[in-house]
Amino acid sequence: MVLPVKRMPILFWRGLSQLLWPAVCGVCGAAIGDTDKDLCAKCWDELLTCAAGDYCPRCGRDASRYGLVGGACAACRNEDLHLDGLARVGVYAEALQRMILAFKHDRSELAAVLAPLADAALQGSGFADQVDWFVPVPLHWTRRLRRGYNQARLIARKLHASPARVSTDLVRVRRTRAQPLAATPAARERNVAGAFLVRAGHHFTGKTLCLVDDIKTSGATLNECARTLKEAGATRVYALVLAVAGQRPA
Repeated sequence: MVLPVKRMPILFWRGLSQLLWPAVCGVCGAAIGDTDKDLCAKCWDELLTCAAGDYCPRCGRDASRYGLVGGACAACRNEDLHLDGLARVGVYAEALQRMILAFKHDRSELAAVLAPLADAALQGSGFADQVDWFVPVPLHWTRRLRRGYNQARLIARKLHASPARVSTDLVRVRRTRAQPLAATPAARERNVAGAFLVRAGHHFTGKTLCLVDDIKTSGATLNECARTLKEAGATRVYALVLAVAGQRPA
């Protein structure tokens, strides 16, 4: 078969680019082809494993749909949650864990891979068409300055739920410690209590909001954000996260 003349320069530059700048997996660095979509086959397999399995639509923990009562699993049924529901991409393990850690530390380009996964989780959540505003969980200004970006906001800007828009009117006014999984629920709540405020002139009153974050660990941060937003007048507050920690891949 003879290639059309007009395609020859395109193929030449594509081949030269592969020679000079060979494509590598965004997670493990292994060489990949043009059709591998940013990750190698092994990392894609791990990612799909992390995203497999049913979870509780109230707290995001692994749970069989047949074990839910009133839309809640046994682990969160008696918890006092201000969130009205949660959607997740997967569990915090293997390739997804490595991607999120890299995303939080100077690899902002991974938003191009993670955001479509988050959007797919949102579309399957059942609340996508109710959202008026996406609200990224804010970083304290010192962390934002050091990192250069808020990873939650990068994800939120790529979500599709018309006519929802992104709002940064939720702010973190106190720098908190990282939430350790070993801490007691009461200690986690104290750590984030009063850490968030809503700017004057916000548009949250009577609206349905969706918090966006990378990881749900204990859930105390998301719960405090939801409480703050509801005190500001929001009617419902959902959450969308890339991963839920403390779980095992299905």
